[in-house]
Amino acid sequence: MVPTSRRQVLKSAGAGFGFLALTGLLAEQARAADKAAPKPLAPKAPHFPAKAKRLIFVHMNGAMSHHDTFDYKPQLEKDNGKPGPGGGVLTASKFKWAQYGDTGSWFSELLPNLAKHADKLTWLRGLHTDTPAHPQAVVQLHTGSANAALTRPSMGAWLLYGLGTENQDLPGYVTINPPPNFGGAVNYGNAFLPAHFQGTRINDQGYLPNLKATAASDLQRKQLDLIQGMNRDLAAAPGAPDAVDGVIESYELAFKMQGKVPELLDIAKEPKKVLDAYGVKDGGAGAFARQCVMARRLSEAGVRFVEICQPGWDHHNNLHKGLLDRCGSIDQPVAALLSDLEGRGMLDDTLVLFGSEFGRQPTAQGPDGRDHNITGYPMFLTGAGVKKGFSYGATDEYGIKAVEGRMHTNDLHATLLALMGLDHEKLTYNYAGRDFRLTDVKGSVAKEIFA
Repeated sequence: MVPTSRRQVLKSAGAGFGFLALTGLLAEQARAADKAAPKPLAPKAPHFPAKAKRLIFVHMNGAMSHHDTFDYKPQLEKDNGKPGPGGGVLTASKFKWAQYGDTGSWFSELLPNLAKHADKLTWLRGLHTDTPAHPQAVVQLHTGSANAALTRPSMGAWLLYGLGTENQDLPGYVTINPPPNFGGAVNYGNAFLPAHFQGTRINDQGYLPNLKATAASDLQRKQLDLIQGMNRDLAAAPGAPDAVDGVIESYELAFKMQGKVPELLDIAKEPKKVLDAYGVKDGGAGAFARQCVMARRLSEAGVRFVEICQPGWDHHNNLHKGLLDRCGSIDQPVAALLSDLEGRGMLDDTLVLFGSEFGRQPTAQGPDGRDHNITGYPMFLTGAGVKKGFSYGATDEYGIKAVEGRMHTNDLHATLLALMGLDHEKLTYNYAGRDFRLTDVKGSVAKEIFA
């Protein structure tokens, strides 16, 4: 049914009034309304001066084994083969280790390129979370809540809600190749926040679902003006659902993205030396490298939050060969991303987070595997607002439990928001009669890591 104001236009235009004439008559009115309407994604002032303007989250989905990559434990090496404190057999890494940089940070031979950035990194070595099940832990890492049935807004959605975005022609929150399982769309969803704060999903080929134009640009603009006029009439009606405003913004953003996003995601425009630095190649072997290039391009264009994902770290078996493969796919691209951001001066206002939903045990699982560990594991930060070459927190002598600088997932979120200029206790949204926030009723900011 056409709303009253649109019916009046149709009636006054006469029975022979065509669709194009109608849309032309309404276009100016609709565009004027669009200019006058508040912009929910417009940049907003932070609660206090922000140390970082944007965030890139490099997610190693499936729980990367820190015991074999960047959490060297001399006592584990010494006690290899002995019974573990909680059972099982202590099993040292099979890979060679070395110290890098002025900080003497330990890295295994699996990550030679990332190790060159040792003096830029801020380590969070006392992390812990609530559940050893991947789906719940991944959802908690992204939304603050381990209960996927009680859907909460994702971290990126909260950032958009709190800060808006710098480029109104692009989505403010992009997730590249998110895992189809382990919570799926919940990990980049908006839940009860308005729809325009949801993440935009793309793949490593630059494909964005439902973005292809179905008509010439001028005709599509006229069609959209008519639809948006009807949407605004509905939004102004008593009792209209809040979701209508989100639909209006989504339509407008999608129209703008048709012209901007395909070019932005076409990494073939990058110089060959840049693509070679990231290790970009055709096919699946180059998928993660393409994500890293896209993350830099999106961040440079003003996207507030970008997540890139590499699955396949759930090594209950085939640990040795599996780590050779996974680390081989991410070491060069991540190192190149950090170098590229630094070379462009972007690390001055971009924060990078690297890590998994939890860690691995120092004991063996079968002949070649490690089980889940939620009581102590590391992540690292680098870039805007954090100390360089700094280590905060620690696990015990075997890397089982966090014993110093303990940080729960809620503390991690509170700290990330603070670096972006947001007070996690003030960033709230009233829903179902109560105020919600990313950190629920918990969370402490680890100010010790701030530069």
